[in-house]
Amino acid sequence: MIRLRSAGWLGGAALFTLLFAFALGLKAGQSLSGVTDIDPHVAEGSKNAPIVMEVFSDYQCPACKTLFMTTNRQVLDNYVSTGKVYLIHRDFPLPMHAHSQVAAQYGRAAAQIGKFDVVEQALFENQEKWEQTGGVDGTVAAVLSPAEMTRVRALVKGGTLNAAIQKDVALGRCTM
Repeated sequence: MIRLRSAGWLGGAALFTLLFAFALGLKAGQSLSGVTDIDPHVAEGSKNAPIVMEVFSDYQCPACKTLFMTTNRQVLDNYVSTGKVYLIHRDFPLPMHAHSQVAAQYGRAAAQIGKFDVVEQALFENQEKWEQTGGVDGTVAAVLSPAEMTRVRALVKGGTLNAAIQKDVALGRCTM
């Protein structure tokens, strides 16, 4: 198994590395051993995929947005959906971004109710709107139903999401 770890600032390098790995002729069916703390709510694809790609991301980071907007759909369509890649989202809110921790909480909460993809997309697509004011709640509310937002807000207020976010940050610091 190859573990690709991509931070947003690597941009196209992640896709290049992924393509290079396929050129090496990897063996399928390798396990996820060595990959820890996988939240199935933020992982996509087959656990039996020959490549595990962990993307450490900050919703307020412009480079992370670029990676998401330009590369994520290609990876999902061409590699995850075909069983070649198991894609894991990892939260990596950077301290220089005032609202990235809150955005990560909303993303995690949305994942818990099965709405991660739509919230992740809304946060990245509308980054310039919410990053100035911290209007993460409004951005997420625009793509979820009122009942879903009630559940998301309760999870965010519950304070239990920070532990998972901090585990991702710790994993990112150990491998970058």
